[in-house]
Amino acid sequence: GERVLEVGPGIGVHALPVAAALGPAGTLDVLDIQQEMLDEVARRAARRGIRTIVPARGDARLLPYPASTFDAAYLVTVLGEVPDPAASLRELRRVLKPEGRLLIAEELLDPDFIPLGRLRHMAAAAGFTVEQTAGPRFSYRAVLRPARLGAIR
Repeated sequence: GERVLEVGPGIGVHALPVAAALGPAGTLDVLDIQQEMLDEVARRAARRGIRTIVPARGDARLLPYPASTFDAAYLVTVLGEVPDPAASLRELRRVLKPEGRLLIAEELLDPDFIPLGRLRHMAAAAGFTVEQTAGPRFSYRAVLRPARLGAIR
């Protein structure tokens, strides 16, 4: 099964369906700086019988995981909320496996919206390539992959 990381799960709107999709062989780690959010995700998961969510309190700028831990990671309208998005992207690059993938979803209505052009620049600086984007500029999803050694960013 895959091991996936969600940074900033809130109350678990995305975590619960992702954990269910991963199935019993997969693991979804959820990291939040607010213990109350992690407690709510755990409560909601328990009510649904989901036992594969692993909560951790921490900061996206210094992820408490070893290098190359995750098959995938995602952030939904969260990257702009962290104090240093560039540092957070570098940390995500560190904890992803070399073949891993990172999904960033942004919505213009979010007060901390990061425009796609800015994300592309930050991603390249953190060692990612933008593999795919979907949606309009004001409501997009971007799939990032770790840049290969020697690849032109």
